[in-house]
Amino acid sequence: MHSNISLPGLEAFIITKSFERDGYYQLHVELKREPHHCPCCGQITNRVHDYRLQKIKHNHLFSRSTLLFYRKRRYVCVNDECKKRFYEKNTLVERYQRQSREFNQAMSLELIGGKNFKDVASRFDTSPTTVMRRFDQIGLSMLQETKQLPEVIAIDEYKGDAGGEKYQTVIADPIDRKPLDILKDRKKETLKAYLRKHGGNVKVVVMDMSPSFKAAVDQALGKPVVVADRFHFCRYIYWALESVRRKAQKDFDDYDRKKCKRMRHVFYKHYENLTDKQLWYLHYYLEKSNDLKIAYQLKEAYRLWFEIAKNLAPKGLKEVKERLYEFYDLVKASGIPEFERAIETFQNWQKEIMNSFGYDLHNGFVEGINNQTKVIKRNAFGFKRFDRFRLKVLLHHQYKNIDIRVA
Repeated sequence: MHSNISLPGLEAFIITKSFERDGYYQLHVELKREPHHCPCCGQITNRVHDYRLQKIKHNHLFSRSTLLFYRKRRYVCVNDECKKRFYEKNTLVERYQRQSREFNQAMSLELIGGKNFKDVASRFDTSPTTVMRRFDQIGLSMLQETKQLPEVIAIDEYKGDAGGEKYQTVIADPIDRKPLDILKDRKKETLKAYLRKHGGNVKVVVMDMSPSFKAAVDQALGKPVVVADRFHFCRYIYWALESVRRKAQKDFDDYDRKKCKRMRHVFYKHYENLTDKQLWYLHYYLEKSNDLKIAYQLKEAYRLWFEIAKNLAPKGLKEVKERLYEFYDLVKASGIPEFERAIETFQNWQKEIMNSFGYDLHNGFVEGINNQTKVIKRNAFGFKRFDRFRLKVLLHHQYKNIDIRVA
């Protein structure tokens, strides 16, 4: 290799020789001799005291693991009263480091986009502990912390199994569709303390139907507008239908009991989307149980109300509420206890349910965040430390649009 070649990160250096040895591509580099200011007295000096050879791990070059051998000068001050010895300034490596700046920057990018620490370690021919130590160093400096929450936030929980807690709480922005922070657990006091510190501007909160979350939000924020997530209140109707189906199929013969279980999806799909075969099974099992038939009709009545509510909102909320009361009357007339318990929950959360149509907000994006978080956790085979898990998840979302692959 000729001395005039220029490589990324080595533009200022002279490459004196290069060769392959022991599975590494080795480059010997040095800087042009230039005058330096003494760090003690400021005297300009060009006198070299000695040279030292430093081995530095660098990015892959030409798809090969690369080592740099930097022949660095140590200058000596020409001031007879000073005689300070110091190394020349360089852009290749930080003091006390064994990896180049380019290497550390590339690793930083891969730590955000890579699957897990072991995967990044294998790509950079280093150990997982080195990668984790590097991640801890850069994580907090790169993370854009949320100091003040926006006017509209969404709250949900997910199973993280980190830091000795089974569940963690994610706080997100449903308008700009981005996660804001992750709390170490789902306890009421933890959420309340965080909201009191950061939630001075919050006016609307989207959440599931958790009494703990509701109490924390009301106590910390002075009872803002709470919007119940649509998925979480809709599932009470489908849970009621599922309970009736399980109870009804116990009276079927052995074949029909097993077949009904396997075909349970026909009860949950929209009626107009069923195939001819699915319609046949649906009517067959509805005729075998009157309670199951009534439960299915109630489910369809609820689905009709839900579709009308979405079309009428937000201006037709009065009619939406009247139609919801009509659904309550249908359930009470049916005498099916599973659905009666479901509408008790609806009545307890009716204000929040109506808010979901008035504000047209939901937690769908947060559920997507939770799914990505679980994928990150599975790829890493779990995280013991919550702080490291939190950094990994938040950095992933903040920098996921940076399309850079290195090494």
